[in-house]
Amino acid sequence: MTMTPRERVLKALNHEETDRVPIDFGSTNNTGITAPAYERLKDYLGVQRETHIFDRSQQLVYVDEEVLQRFSVDTRGLILKGPEKAPDEELPNNSFRDEWGIIRRQPKDSPYFDLVYSPFGEEMTSKLIDAYPWPDPKDPGRYRGLKEEAARWRGAGYAVVLQFRGGFIGQSQLLRGFENWFADLLLQPELLGELLDRTLDFSMQVASQAVALVGDNVDVLGYADDIGMQTGPMISPQVYRQVIKPRQAKFIDHLKTISGGKKVLYHSCGSIFDLMEDLIEIGVDAYNPVQTTAYKMDLVELKERFGDRITFWGGVDTHRILNKGTVEEVRRETRRVIEILSPGGGFILNSVHNIQPDVPPENICAMFDEALSS
Repeated sequence: MTMTPRERVLKALNHEETDRVPIDFGSTNNTGITAPAYERLKDYLGVQRETHIFDRSQQLVYVDEEVLQRFSVDTRGLILKGPEKAPDEELPNNSFRDEWGIIRRQPKDSPYFDLVYSPFGEEMTSKLIDAYPWPDPKDPGRYRGLKEEAARWRGAGYAVVLQFRGGFIGQSQLLRGFENWFADLLLQPELLGELLDRTLDFSMQVASQAVALVGDNVDVLGYADDIGMQTGPMISPQVYRQVIKPRQAKFIDHLKTISGGKKVLYHSCGSIFDLMEDLIEIGVDAYNPVQTTAYKMDLVELKERFGDRITFWGGVDTHRILNKGTVEEVRRETRRVIEILSPGGGFILNSVHNIQPDVPPENICAMFDEALSS
């Protein structure tokens, strides 16, 4: 029996078999596509619509409904917008300052904007943290059209994903600067904890505002905060459990409480095999992007060890296959991923992170078309 898109996604999240593998594309700021790749995809598909960027730093775009229909995508995303009261301030040399006071610059010949200034990069004290002009989580600009959009996608039968842009860990790293942040973890964890608590509080308030608006017209709450790198967790499991895990547990519990127990999709790049039990313990229902080229992220072992307790969301390699493989190699890898991760439910197909500028449109089509035929 053919399922609706929402039924397909919810069954997969509940570890039940589906009529075909559920497909996501563009419902979060980690499962979408960059502007250069999207322009080529639109040309390839004959889509004539203006491209709209929602994440300037990563050059991520809203995927048009025409494209989502072409690939029979089962999800629709609700992505919070920018603030009205503190829009980005344009600066010289292709730079801008955001509402947090963070400055990013776009290098020549790069599609991305890199971090060049952190407000607490030179000094951080409790007094400076208290005195800092923190962004307003209630700024109405963030929530423009959110309620209406959620109702529209629910009415159309899609699985609705509400994505919270920017996690509290990553936001604290941008504010402090990455080198200082890692040093603080060991040298002054209590002070770093004050900064983390500020960014966590902001995330919780934004979540409360957004969930109150969408009500029951949402199925999945998406939250992204990197704790992994190519070779393993970015911090030791011991330090993670002391400093980070309690705060993540607090945020995930908050999401479930305010939403009446909706599923939580958590994104972290890299190798997090050694932290997977921790994530399951604190309530993560689905994990993205399943970075298969990272250390210990073998699909077979992941499915055997954790597949009955967490849903895998992603899995098709962007590091070597989607960007460098032939169409047939992309199809073969897509089949392999589905055959390993989809039995018994617990899998939603997407690329490993956002589709990058070097991915040909033929390969994007091959991935989604193979998923539909598997």
